[in-house]
Amino acid sequence: MTAKRKWSAEVTEHSDALDLEEHIFESHDPKKIAASLKRSAEHSDRRKAEPFQSAMSMLNFYINRAGKNLPAKQKKALEDAKDELRAAFGRPREH
Repeated sequence: MTAKRKWSAEVTEHSDALDLEEHIFESHDPKKIAASLKRSAEHSDRRKAEPFQSAMSMLNFYINRAGKNLPAKQKKALEDAKDELRAAFGRPREH
């Protein structure tokens, strides 16, 4: 395992900003992923940004770090979770 992979795995598993549900990024249900991130962001007292930004940042971080190792089906679920997250926070969808 490279130092970068180890570092990013540490961030995902032990984020200072959010207490993430275990294995949430392995779910194939975008609504479940978004709901879990929303819950984590709203209940965190350590995050520095607003809940929506913290949740979206963690989702983007995971997608970017997983990169080419992410199966297409899982990447689609995570990308769809972005729209679900926007909906959960009452934000407009991006086109």
